[in-house]
This record gives sequence, C-alpha cells and structure tokens, in this order.
Amino acid sequence: MRLNFGIACLLAAIAPSQVQAADTTVYRDSTTGFIFAQRLAAYKLGGTITFRIAVPSNASSGSSYDAVIQVVAPNEVGWAGLAWGGSMVNNPLTLSWQNGQNVVLSSRYTTSRSSPPTYTKATYTTLKAGTKVNSTHYQYTAKCTGCTYFTGASNAQKSLNPAGGNQLAFAFAFAKPSSPSSNTSAIPVHDVHSYWVHDFAQGANANFAELVTKNA
Repeated sequence: MRLNFGIACLLAAIAPSQVQAADTTVYRDSTTGFIFAQRLAAYKLGGTITFRIAVPSNASSGSSYDAVIQVVAPNEVGWAGLAWGGSMVNNPLTLSWQNGQNVVLSSRYTTSRSSPPTYTKATYTTLKAGTKVNSTHYQYTAKCTGCTYFTGASNAQKSLNPAGGNQLAFAFAFAKPSSPSSNTSAIPVHDVHSYWVHDFAQGANANFAELVTKNA
C-alpha cells in the first residue's frame, strides 16, 4: 500500500493530490434511520465507492466520540480503505472487502508507507441492519470507537471536528487480500487514492445512541 496511482489514465480525472472543499452531501438512510454525510469517491472512470459518516449531535470537539461509518462498494473492488486523518500514516485506517456473502472489516494503523498492521485502539461494532451483500455491491455499517480521537505524528493527539470539515482519504485495489476470510490478512498495494474534506456536521444525529442500539 503506497500513496501513488497504479492507473495513470485516472490522474487527471480524479486529481488525487488535491484536497477539495467540503464535498459531501446529506444522505438519509431509510434502512438504519441514520443521517449521514456522504462522499462518492471515484475509483475508476464511471465508478464510485460511497463513504458515509454519522456522528452524535452532542459530540464535543477536542474529545473522543463514536462515529458510524457506512461504505457501499461494487463487488469488483478487492478492498477499500478509509483514512480518518487523511493520510496513509499515523491515523486509523478502516479497511473492508467482500468475502462471499460476508463483509470483512479490518482496523489498521501504520507509521510508514508499508502494508499496515492491525490496530487495536480503534474497534468496530457491525450494525447488522445496514450490512449486506448482493449481486452488484457490498455494504457495511459499523460504529467505530477510537476513529475520531487518536495519536498522530510525533505522538500528538488528533481529534476530528464533529461540527465541521475533516480531511479524509480513501484507497482501493482491484486485487483481493491474500486471505480474504481473515481481517488480519495482508493486503495488496492500492491502485487509487484520493482526498477530500468531509463535513461531519451534515451527519449529526440527535438520536445516535438509540439508532446504534436499534441497528445492532
């Protein structure tokens, strides 16, 4: 996993090195009841992976709070990852891939540009009502504890703003992990990555805790 493109023809179309102004929209999920801030991230010409974030409306900036992540990816995606600090290094990484009729979630963190090892300080609770696989896509919905407040570069504490924009990043590969049934599997080098500013305020939920319980 390294920060470069493996598909040169996408460079101009996706502009991976540019951080865009808050490029998210509000998405109301009728299945789970969550309001999400949504980003459609292009991984190829005409193809996107959807990244959605929901947060408690009473979350405080500068402190840890839970967040719900929902990702929808085409089945041709080998693996997809979200970087909560907008970088491959020094922030929690949420990786996912399809394994038959199941979705595998993997918590990772790395301090170098190499295959990221597993990470125990960010934990996930899968919300079953929002997790599924069909003939074209896989989707997972999970509560993350430890994704919004973490140790970054130089051991500095990093917190994500629940009421504003945060730089996030994603990476993806067509190739699947070597052991897809295991959430500790080695992953192949990514083909595409890009960055954006995700407006967490668009995904504020007053009944966050109630919805987590309802969908567990």
